[in-house]
Amino acid sequence: MKKFYLKSMGCKSNQFEGQIVTEKLVEAGYEQVQKLEDADYYILNSCSVTHKSDNEAMYLLRHAHSLGLKTILTGCIAQIESDKLLEEEFIDYVFGNEDKFKLAEYLDNNQNYVVKNLMVETEFCPVILNDTTKTRISLKIQDGCDNRCSYCIIPFGRGKSRSAKPDFIINEINRYAENGYKEVVLTGIHIGLWGKDLKIAGASSSLLDLLKQIEVKTNIHRYRLGSLNPHEITKELLDFLQVSEKFCPHFHLSLQSACNSTLKKMNRHYTVEYYLDQIEDIVSRFDKPFLGSDIIAGFVGETEDDFNITVENLKKSKLSQIHVFPYSIRQGTAAEKMDGHLSDKIKDERANVLKQISKDKYTEFVNSNIGSTQEVLIEKKLDKKTGKYKGVTRNYLNVLLEKGDFNSLQTVVLTPDMLKFNNELAEKLKFFSQAP
Repeated sequence: MKKFYLKSMGCKSNQFEGQIVTEKLVEAGYEQVQKLEDADYYILNSCSVTHKSDNEAMYLLRHAHSLGLKTILTGCIAQIESDKLLEEEFIDYVFGNEDKFKLAEYLDNNQNYVVKNLMVETEFCPVILNDTTKTRISLKIQDGCDNRCSYCIIPFGRGKSRSAKPDFIINEINRYAENGYKEVVLTGIHIGLWGKDLKIAGASSSLLDLLKQIEVKTNIHRYRLGSLNPHEITKELLDFLQVSEKFCPHFHLSLQSACNSTLKKMNRHYTVEYYLDQIEDIVSRFDKPFLGSDIIAGFVGETEDDFNITVENLKKSKLSQIHVFPYSIRQGTAAEKMDGHLSDKIKDERANVLKQISKDKYTEFVNSNIGSTQEVLIEKKLDKKTGKYKGVTRNYLNVLLEKGDFNSLQTVVLTPDMLKFNNELAEKLKFFSQAP
């Protein structure tokens, strides 16, 4: 039996897809191993959001190759770089983002390169995950992106926006619920575009239309949304979510900057004033909502004054957490050709300032929840040392409990001891620089 070791990098969609690749390989007779040295194949499901992720991918592939493993590269790097990659002696196989789901078939047929042109694809590729060992599960409802933000290479790795059909989504959520899952995370590359490419009863649909169906047609206890652009969080959407019984009050806003001149250079079509008002509206509608965000530090041409404006706006915002990324040049993007690129030193210094703001805001958010009553989904026993159970609230806090049943829901009054795990995360700034 051929053995494989798989690593997925990057976003929730990529993590979800990695799980599906694993399932399909096991179904085809391959054996998954937990140690690299036990494998015949090393599969890297890559991410290309920054040059650091590219460099990490190449390092991992070289290392696996040096151990004598056959190396397989898939994911966004494989899709974007495609045929150039087989020139590298440490890469044996290259498969594109949708081709990864037929990996076993290609290996059995001795095919070492398959990369479909996603820029011409118009249909969503539905993939099904059967794993029933966890309490929360992701469901990919959309792929691709039609935006052309000046810094971003991802549309070239994922193609145009393509939506899963609503019947598929509803059926999958109900299947998850029947298998015991209590929560589903709706994920994709740009879920705010869901439905724009679908013609239902002669008209395009929207994320709000989908959520209304999930509310009444599924048996899932609760759901979360992936990242949304500020202008996609409309008053109509908030009106619905405010009265939803299933929605978890957890928002991730793809902000990218808190300075209008920088947002304009990024080709982001909203202002700081717009989304600060929007955040205030969200906070007024929900009880202690979690508000995460993405911010890029040191974008091309960002002056010291621009950065200081971002700092002051973030400080006064009611965000709960900030995922911080030093700007990374991506070949083929509009930003690559702009004047005013900053040194890595300046970008890292600015990123560290923003990470400290994130840490402070997250600590403040955690402490604001002490004494509040929250529903907790018990996910696992944390470890043998503490003997405590780990769960997650609707508003995305980790909670430690003395007792509980796996995959059960408990309503508790939160104490400092229950929430101390979050403050430990806050101390590790790494938590705040990872992709959402």
